[in-house]
Amino acid sequence: MKVFAIGRATKPITDEDRKRYMSEEVPHTLQLYLDGKIEQFFFTQDKPGVVFLMDAVSVEEAKATVGAMPLAAAGILDFEFLPVGPLKPLGLLLQGR
Repeated sequence: MKVFAIGRATKPITDEDRKRYMSEEVPHTLQLYLDGKIEQFFFTQDKPGVVFLMDAVSVEEAKATVGAMPLAAAGILDFEFLPVGPLKPLGLLLQGR
């Protein structure tokens, strides 16, 4: 299953937060990418945040994976999870073939 994990800061991230957490957050994110748990990652353009396209067995697994990341574990980022799948209505175009 694919899950979008959409993260937003719960409070402004201070320089102290950056120094404290980013040295762990970046390698953690890259390891999840290399492990195939995060397929793509983006920075939101409207306001500070991140979007991960994840490969997970369930939304609960995606929540646990993201929840273990340093910024989420510290309560600095809060995530919304959106499960997505194939665009099934496209199958209507194949009826009668």
